[in-house]
Order: sequence, then structure tokens, then C-alpha cells
Amino acid sequence: MDLAEALRAYTVNPARQDFAEEWKGSVEVGKVADLCVLDRPLLDLDPHAITDAEVVMTVFDGRIVYEG
Repeated sequence: MDLAEALRAYTVNPARQDFAEEWKGSVEVGKVADLCVLDRPLLDLDPHAITDAEVVMTVFDGRIVYEG
């Protein structure tokens, strides 16, 4: 499994299984937002370097709760 597949396994796929893909599971206008923004694109990284990525923002329930 590559990283993109792993990310879908934790996001889009569970929303689809819950029949909730209309309101969660991906970053789109009108959907609930619990997410973190990292300082670099994960898909461009060597899998061993993922832990070096730093969180620059966290959004919970559609509100910014951390901004570094």
C-alpha cells in the first residue's frame, strides 16, 4: 500500500463506509473539518521522513485551534 492509499484508508473510505461522504471524508466546501496542515506535502516525502513533517495548523470542528 502506498501513502496515498493509506491516507484514503483513514479519510475518504471510512466516510463512504458510514454513508457520510456527502459531509465528511475529504476537504471540500460545506464538509466538516477536523484536519492538520503540515509544513510539506506528504506525498513528496520518502516514507521514512514523514515523521520530520511539522504541524503548522490544526482545524477542529471547522475552527482553527492551533496555528504555529
